[in-house]
Amino acid sequence: MGGRMAANLQKAGFRLIVHDLHRQAASHHLNAGAGWAESPRELASAADVIFSSLPEPSDVEAVGLGPDGLIAGIKPGAAWFDLSTNSPSVVKKLNAAFAEKGAHMLDAPVSGGPAGAASRKLAIWVGGDKAVFDRYRSVLDAMGDKAAYIGPVGSATVAKLVHNMSGYALVCALAETFTLGVKAGVEPLALWQAVRQGAVGRRFTFDALIDQFLPGKYDPPAFALKLAHKDVALANALGRELGLPMRMCNLALAEMTEALARGWGGRDSRVVMLLEQERAGVEIAVDPERLREAVASG
Repeated sequence: MGGRMAANLQKAGFRLIVHDLHRQAASHHLNAGAGWAESPRELASAADVIFSSLPEPSDVEAVGLGPDGLIAGIKPGAAWFDLSTNSPSVVKKLNAAFAEKGAHMLDAPVSGGPAGAASRKLAIWVGGDKAVFDRYRSVLDAMGDKAAYIGPVGSATVAKLVHNMSGYALVCALAETFTLGVKAGVEPLALWQAVRQGAVGRRFTFDALIDQFLPGKYDPPAFALKLAHKDVALANALGRELGLPMRMCNLALAEMTEALARGWGGRDSRVVMLLEQERAGVEIAVDPERLREAVASG
């Protein structure tokens, strides 16, 4: 990921200084004119803006705060954007440490995979000082086509974790539901072709939050909870008939049953989402005008 993003920076005409655990990994950039730094400290002492892409939070912390790390060489006013998927607590710790040096640390996780990093079809979410984000926006735009400021430090990391967790939770749920269909005798490709033509299949995943969840509006119903509960109960019953474990779907039915017990059967089926908001002690109600603007710009 990091190598592909660095290559795009070179294509855009930015002068690079690079460092990696193994110099050979940076040979492509060196052959294209990049300078080499023997350590993160040496790199930081020569750079105005720094980007890192690393596997684990512990790696980011070591590169940032280690004896020969970035903090030992960082220049006052310089900015470090960490492109890794990190821990919010680690990001905040690093931000505070670099602030003491008069430098900026911003969390800037990316989404798009290796192919997106190569093609520049890459989302870059940034948390931290917005003035620093604005200052280096042209550099971010050389690496990705969807650079966005999310909020204070740590906000972008939270957004990335929500994004990835949503994706993997859906993978687990789809494994159950599509296995149910195949177990019931439907040919896999025919099942996929049929389902993707339905209401859920035709809509972008996160667009399902627009009408009810984000504005906090569950009345009048687009599809009533009591009817959705019936559908989910039928699917779970089919799983039992086939002897198929359906842990995710059983949990969905339990949540919808709890919502029914609240007397919400006549409300929109997504009213079940209020249960988790209650448990978290949060209330979600985005201003309708702000929501319309966000949907239009997206």
